Amino acid sequence: MTVRPSLVRSIPFWILLVGSVATIAFGAWLSVTTLGTMSTALTAGTATPVDVYVGQVWAIVGGILIATGILGLGLVLVLGVLRSFVPVTDVEIIEAMDWSSDDDAAADLDQPVAAAEPTVVTEDEPVVVAESAPQR
Repeated sequence: MTVRPSLVRSIPFWILLVGSVATIAFGAWLSVTTLGTMSTALTAGTATPVDVYVGQVWAIVGGILIATGILGLGLVLVLGVLRSFVPVTDVEIIEAMDWSSDDDAAADLDQPVAAAEPTVVTEDEPVVVAESAPQR
């Protein structure tokens, strides 16, 4: 049985979260600086066509990056909600054995086990098969 790690210990989850926040931050920085430069140049009357037209494209790219980061944060939220619906599997804890208390059982293990005698079945006798205990 494999047990999946919790969402907090999942590396792709953290990559998505940090990447989304970084994308939002970079898009906001790009938009604010580009629009600030354009606004200053247009107000002063020194704006060139490159400032105006290329600046608009860079501001749009910044907005797209902000939207992409918000979408990533939405996916992080959806993953968190979906992970909360997955049932938690119980992990069986194995305790250490106290070998000193089982001296009698250890002595029995050193004894050779007698082999069972083969059974001869003729065609006239019905064959009876004993069920064995289920193995774990």
